[in-house]
Order: sequence, then structure tokens, then C-alpha cells
Amino acid sequence: MTARFSDMADDELLARFASGEAAAFEVLIQRYQTPLYNFILRTIRDSDVAADLLQEAFTRVIQRHSDFNREAKFSTWVYVIARNLCFDHARRMKHRRHASLDAEGPAGSDGGAWVERLPAAQPDLELQAGANSLRARLALAVEALPEEQREVFLMRQVQQLPFAEIALVVGVSENTIKSRMRYALERLQRALSDYEEQARARA
Repeated sequence: MTARFSDMADDELLARFASGEAAAFEVLIQRYQTPLYNFILRTIRDSDVAADLLQEAFTRVIQRHSDFNREAKFSTWVYVIARNLCFDHARRMKHRRHASLDAEGPAGSDGGAWVERLPAAQPDLELQAGANSLRARLALAVEALPEEQREVFLMRQVQQLPFAEIALVVGVSENTIKSRMRYALERLQRALSDYEEQARARA
């Protein structure tokens, strides 16, 4: 039933849904379920809550579909909705810590820790015994980033969003986003510098 919608653009699918074709929305869910879930999970670090917020995000898309401006990108709009839900949840639950980096996703998610989806900076290390240690160090270093830098780093490296779209989601200029990304990379480089020195020593 959804096959005839598979090649349609996101905004056209939303318009078809608004006109009463429910199958069009199923295609949007198929496209965005996994990336949105991963985006939410990396922000709030709780798999059960992430699944709930994912459902709430799609519910809000349904409720607010008439608010969507077709001059904007649907992906940007839906990420803004998800980001706002994460912030609302964080404000409610700020007295609690959600520290699971290894939470697995729901059916249809690619699962696993976010760090497993980061491009490997040194592929040859994957064949060496130190690969797992590097991943763990990287995960800890990313967690230690200031929130604004961590958010941009994950949206860029994990979600593979372009800087311009991240800027729209976050609500700041593209130059600000690039600066946050640069600062994040500099901090990560410093945090992992001793590991690089050990790797060179073993070479």
C-alpha cells in the first residue's frame, strides 16, 4: 500500500496524509523512525524514554501538520519537534541522571551504542586489540563535551546532518554551529592525544 508513496518527497507525503491518505504517513515513519530515535537517545540517554518521546514526536507531527510551512524542510521541522521534546523532558527530570550509552533501540532501530556509528578515524586500529579501548575513550570524551558542543557533534557525526540544517534545528547561525563543531573536535583531540601517542609508540 505504501509502495506508491515511496518516491515522494517528505512535504508531499505530509500533504497527502493531510488530505486523508494515512499510508503516506507510514512512509514518513519508515524514513524517520530510526534516525529520530537515535537522535533522541543520544540526547536523553534512556532507551525507554527515547521510545516514548519518539512516539510523542510523531503524534505532534500529526497534531500540528497544518502548521508545517512547505517552504521549509520536513526533516528540519521534525528534528526541532524532537529536540524540544528532549529539552522538555530534561527540564522535568533534571534531578535524575540518564547515563546509558549502550542502550539498544526498539524494533527497526539500528541499535548499539552511538559511538559504533561514528566514522572510524583510524580504520587500521579496528584490527588491533586497542580498538575497543579507543571507542570507550571516545565515548567518555564526547560525554564530557559541553552540552552545546556535544549536541552539534552528535547531529553532525551520527545523524549526518549538514551544518545549515543543524543551524535551523538549534536556532543559531551556521557559523556558530561550525564554531561549536570546531571546539568539540579540538577538545576531543586533546582528550585523545595521549592515546595517539601510545599508538605511535606501538607502530
